[in-house]
This record gives sequence, C-alpha cells and structure tokens, in this order.
Amino acid sequence: MEAKKDYFLPYQVRWIQDQSRLKIYEKTRRGGMTYTQSYEDVKDAAKADDPMDVWFSSADMSAAREYIRYCEQWTRVFKVAAESLGEIVIDREDDIKAFVIEFASGKRIHALSSNPTGFRSKGGKVVLDEFAKHQQQDELWKAAQPSITWGFPMRVISTYNGKNNRYYRMVEDAKKGNKWSLHSTNIIQAVDQGLADKILKRKLTPEERQEWLDELREIAGDEETWQQEYMCNPVDEATAWLTWDLIEGCVDKSAGIPGNYQGGLCYVGMDIARRRNLTVIWVNEALGDVLWCREVISLKNATFKEQDAKLDEVMRRYKVAKLCIDQGGMGERSAEEYIDLYGRYRTEGIIFSAPIKQDLAVTGKQKFEDRLVRIPDDKAVKDAHHAVRKFTTVAGNARFDADDSAEVGHADEFWAHMLAIHGAIGNKNSMPAQASEEFDCW
Repeated sequence: MEAKKDYFLPYQVRWIQDQSRLKIYEKTRRGGMTYTQSYEDVKDAAKADDPMDVWFSSADMSAAREYIRYCEQWTRVFKVAAESLGEIVIDREDDIKAFVIEFASGKRIHALSSNPTGFRSKGGKVVLDEFAKHQQQDELWKAAQPSITWGFPMRVISTYNGKNNRYYRMVEDAKKGNKWSLHSTNIIQAVDQGLADKILKRKLTPEERQEWLDELREIAGDEETWQQEYMCNPVDEATAWLTWDLIEGCVDKSAGIPGNYQGGLCYVGMDIARRRNLTVIWVNEALGDVLWCREVISLKNATFKEQDAKLDEVMRRYKVAKLCIDQGGMGERSAEEYIDLYGRYRTEGIIFSAPIKQDLAVTGKQKFEDRLVRIPDDKAVKDAHHAVRKFTTVAGNARFDADDSAEVGHADEFWAHMLAIHGAIGNKNSMPAQASEEFDCW
C-alpha cells in the first residue's frame, strides 16, 4: 500500500511518510486528515509481519462513522482482506460501543465515541481525532495514553479550541522540541498544495484559489471561527486585551501602504530589539480624528546602524511631529542618540515599566473601541495585537504581556503602535513651536 499522489496532497503524504511513534497535528478543518489517517491505520492493521489493533476516538459518533467509511474504502481500494462488523458492544458493563473492522491478521480497527472509559484495559495504536473538541479531554488522555505502553504509536489530530486545554499545551511543548513530531497545515497552505483543486475537481488558477478562500472566509462569519478552525491559531477571547472584533473593525486594506501617505503630520513609534525579538517602526498619519497606519517596518537581527538608517528614512519620508522610542534596556543608547539627532521636543524616550505599559495599552484600546485607528490587513500585525493579554499579579497589579511564541514574539508591532498613538495624544494635527524650529526637512 503506497501513498500515491492520486489519493493524497503533499501535506498528507508527509504525515503518512513520517514514521515517528508520536505524531501531533494542528490542522485546518476539512483538510482531509481523517481520510489520511484512516489510510495509515488500515495499513498498520493489515500488516503481514507486525499488525496492530487501532483505537480511534473522535468528538462524536458521526465522525467515527465517517472514519470507518474511509477505512472500508481503503480495504476495497487495496484489496485488503477485512470484514466490517458494524457497531458492536466492546464493554457491556459501561455500555461502550464501537464501529469495528476486523482484518485477516486478526487485528481490528475500533472507532469509538469520546467516552474515556472505552480505552480502559485496551492496548494498541491510539488515534485521538479532534482532540481539542473532546468534552472530557483530560480524562480521555488519562485513559488512552496507557494503551500505547508496549511501544504502540499514538496520533493526536485537531483544530484548536482556545488555549485552556491539554491539546494546546501539547502543541506548545512540541514546538519547543520534545519527542512529538509536529505537523501543521492551515487552510491557505492546504489550498496552495491543491486542496481547492481537489474539491472542485479541476486545476485552478491562483486567482480562482484566492476567490475560493475569500468565499470560505466569508462563510466562516467571524474572525474567531476563521482563526481557530482554518488558520491554526488558538483564540482565547476571554483574556485577549484586543478582541478580534475590535481588531478587524479597524482593519483597512489601504492602511500600511507608504504610497497612500497624504502629507499630514505623522507620529512614529519604535520598539527596539537586537537579536531575539523584532525592532518595529510604526508610522501613523493623522487625518482628522483618525490615525492611519502608513508604514510598518519590522527588522530581525538588524544592527543598530541598520536600525538607525531605517528610522532616518522614515523621518525624511514623513512629516514627523513626534517620535516615541522604547528606551528600556538596549533602547537606552538609541533613544539618547535620536533625541540629539531629531530634537528633544520631537523625540521622547519611554521606559516600559508596568504602569507605563498599562497606560499605553488602555489608551490604545480606547482608540480601537472608538474606531479612531486604521491598521493593515496583515496577519503578523493582527496576531501581535491579539496576542497581548492583561494579567493580574499576586500583588494585585495589572501586567500587560504576550505569549512569547515564535509567531508573535513579544507583540512588538502592538507596542510600536501604542508608542505611535501615545505620540499623537495632545499633539494631533499640531506641532509644538520648539519642535517646528528643530525640524528643517519640510
């Protein structure tokens, strides 16, 4: 049984060809991973040399039925000797039922509901499908994990369901590097690899693929659904400082494009880093009461000389009324030099203490709630804004921070934006006389 291209897309082939004992997948909805997993499981149960029982569990019995239909399909496609036993009772005491296929090897594939009791005293390969959606996730894990003790493989496959669950923690641990082999495919990646073509049964142009994605996103209805179900981004709206609704309400496709600058006064925020995180320069133009993002410059591992050059380009390209800089840590040297270079009335160094970050975050949120900012329709920008959380310390103080993940780092775009907003407060549409005297470029 070979994983032929006629049956599988590249991301599905990679999953099948990965022979790791422990595999975990963060996936898009309807990307065909249950279909793919059923192939692997039929292959394992039908082995001539070392077959194994398979215990499959999904969030509900309808998903279990779909999985079994896929398994039955593979037995016919590859002419594997197997008999479908239908739904049988595997535990009379607890009334646990499963859809079962029995192979000539004597091994069986069992498709169970999400009842954790179904895994008790069982041994073999374990597949937990849509694990994040299980109602009793921790209990299911405690029951299922011992089933692989004698060296059997385990597969965990799911879309996200927020962050307060075992599946999210498992993926995060895998990203840090443990024994789990992590695979990830969002809907855009799946479409790039031919998913929409396969669904529509013809070769699509890039424009047609984008139209298909746009329609799917519109049908999703809201950003939370789109991010969790299709983009592999866990959403925890309960603790997000800026919800997706607030963020999306201020997105404009014309924002973030330098060519759209209309010659008004600008307010620049600069969050400074050197190695691990990003240096971000955020430019806002004030048009009436609204602060329009005109440019976001993100620099990774840039030398201070390169950062200086990028900022100097920004200061020359726009009529900058105020430049606000992260002066903490390695920003100390840069802030001092920029104050000397651009003038102390136009330049302000800000040290990110807890009270200052709270003030910046609260002020920024008010702008989003009043829809007085416009940001680009850019994934990195939106993710960084959504990543910031408000925590309460044991001393009862508010702390604003982001999950330090590979995707959003320390939410550098958010903090650069907040600095730019801070610069506009009290100065919008005007410039102090001293700053005007310092500025000689316009």
